[in-house]
Amino acid sequence: MRAVIMHAPGDVRVEQIPDASIVEPTDAVIRPAAVCVCGSDLWPYRGIEPLHGPTAMGHEYVGVVEQVGDAVREIEVGDFVVGSFVASDNTCDICRAGYQSRCVHQVMMGSVGTQSELVRVPHADGTLVRTPGMPEPDLIPSLLAASDVLGTGWFAAVAAEAGPGKTVAVVGDGAVGLLGVLAARELGAERIIAMSRHADRQALARELGATDIVEERGAAGVERIKELTDGLGAHSTIEAVGTQEAMEQAIGATRPGGHVGFVGVSHDVQLDGLGLFFSSVHLHGGPAPVRRFLPDLIDRIWRREIDPGKVFDLTVPIERAAEAYAAMDERRAVKAMLTL
Repeated sequence: MRAVIMHAPGDVRVEQIPDASIVEPTDAVIRPAAVCVCGSDLWPYRGIEPLHGPTAMGHEYVGVVEQVGDAVREIEVGDFVVGSFVASDNTCDICRAGYQSRCVHQVMMGSVGTQSELVRVPHADGTLVRTPGMPEPDLIPSLLAASDVLGTGWFAAVAAEAGPGKTVAVVGDGAVGLLGVLAARELGAERIIAMSRHADRQALARELGATDIVEERGAAGVERIKELTDGLGAHSTIEAVGTQEAMEQAIGATRPGGHVGFVGVSHDVQLDGLGLFFSSVHLHGGPAPVRRFLPDLIDRIWRREIDPGKVFDLTVPIERAAEAYAAMDERRAVKAMLTL
């Protein structure tokens, strides 16, 4: 099968590798309808995360089940399914508490690789959620977004306790931040402030529910948020970047007693303990438990209440995966989808 393999920073190739197959009796193998490149795939692409030899890439996926292991009971061959970027049994105490991304038997799908013509999904019964039927082609991008960036943006909004009467600030204008805007809108936020310097992303943020745009960053961005909120700061802030500046900006933009939902994969982020102490801000985040939200998100997409697939602004065949990575790295694309 064809698969996207990263050999070194900036070196993305599409190669023939052995077909994915059942390894454990709880596995399923699916044939993706489409796959995509995630912002977190750019960390190794940029050399910020180490690569240990050629690495199969990707962790987002939707498609049709082709094989199931002997122990799979809920998922059947022929089902169209959506899965999370973390495979989970959905039965352990941590899963039942709603944190499937920290399942005691978790398998990170990035260690499996999903940018390929076939994908092995561990813990199929716990990880995969079937759709009500075979989706129309125009729904596939939105269902693919649910596999990670929508579920992650949704968790960020929930962790930040976005809701009716709240002002929500969003730090980060990538796919996760933009879909955090959508999530905040769906959760009933009264005001949503998107922090972005890019006109195309600003326009999409407004389309997804942003009421205000702030272009300033760092301390200037914090002051602008406070100016817009009577000097208090946002009730809820989504941090969808993972850098020191973004975390400081998120905490600084949040009023005392407010909540920060952080889902950007942290890289060299250090917190000032005394500053955090006197901020009186709640911090909650980490790898999003996408599986918790999938049934609701799939239902909203299926009924065409939301269209998170709008974040895909570049679609290329899998053979041109290197172009997709370069476009996202250079911020010429918000999110790239690969067709198979």
